[in-house]
Amino acid sequence: MTAETGTGAHNHIPTWSVGDVAIRRVDEIHLPPQTGPWLLPGAGPEVVARAHWLRPDFADEQSVLRLASHSFAVEVNGLRVLVDTGIGNGKQRANPAWHNLDTDYLGRLTQAGFAPETVDLVVLTHLHTDHVGWNTRERGDSWVPTFPNARYLATRTEWDYWAGVDMDEARCQMFRDSVHPIRDAGLFDLVDVPAEGTEIVPGVRLLPTPGHTPGQVAVEVRSHGESALITGDCIHHPVQLAHPGLGSCVDIDTGEAATTRQRILRSLSGTRTLLLGSHFPPPTGGRVVPQDNAYRLVPAAPDSRV
Repeated sequence: MTAETGTGAHNHIPTWSVGDVAIRRVDEIHLPPQTGPWLLPGAGPEVVARAHWLRPDFADEQSVLRLASHSFAVEVNGLRVLVDTGIGNGKQRANPAWHNLDTDYLGRLTQAGFAPETVDLVVLTHLHTDHVGWNTRERGDSWVPTFPNARYLATRTEWDYWAGVDMDEARCQMFRDSVHPIRDAGLFDLVDVPAEGTEIVPGVRLLPTPGHTPGQVAVEVRSHGESALITGDCIHHPVQLAHPGLGSCVDIDTGEAATTRQRILRSLSGTRTLLLGSHFPPPTGGRVVPQDNAYRLVPAAPDSRV
């Protein structure tokens, strides 16, 4: 699987209905096959092969994981909310799969009805490179906010952590080109998220999911008794439903991340809540059901009601 960088791949915008709210997946790229072994080193082919339900959607015939980068666009009560902004175009990155991308993400976003100037709120589940990249775009020699009329929202815990840690140069570069410009423009807001979560607009709540990063959140959407949960990186891939203890190589606290994942999966198991993975490849969404002392994902096709 290779990165999609062409302009002809957005004839259809996958959409899920949650009550009277539409959640649209806005694709950036499919990540290359080496991403899985790097990101989830404990999910080797023998581990993946034991969860037969992962193939063919979430793993290939060699039991190599499929992963993707995308945003979720949600219109609720007239507000256009974008959850995470991917990797971004033209940015200097240490990871070759993220370096100097040239995708039609903004074209797909516009086709979804979210032209950049119409976005009201950008929710950043956490401040990692592949979740903040389209915060900004290049104009001349500068990086300027992609969504000039939006507020960008992250948790105070997340900001405080990165503000106090000694970052390597690659992460400093990401903050310089994708975070500091929105803060300098006065568009960056910080929110405190208690254990029970907090509602940021009617029908949209942030739920704390620490471990991958200290201030990471998942995003819950509710409407007319139906609900969906956008994972952020508390769950990178459906293989972690079968093996909730599987950690990511970039988790800051692997133990806390596993505890968070177990809590989230336990709360969703057997419910009608739609789980939407921030890096799950198509079909991307599904419902969590118990299986073999753990869980599995039953896919929910886009354009179907929850």
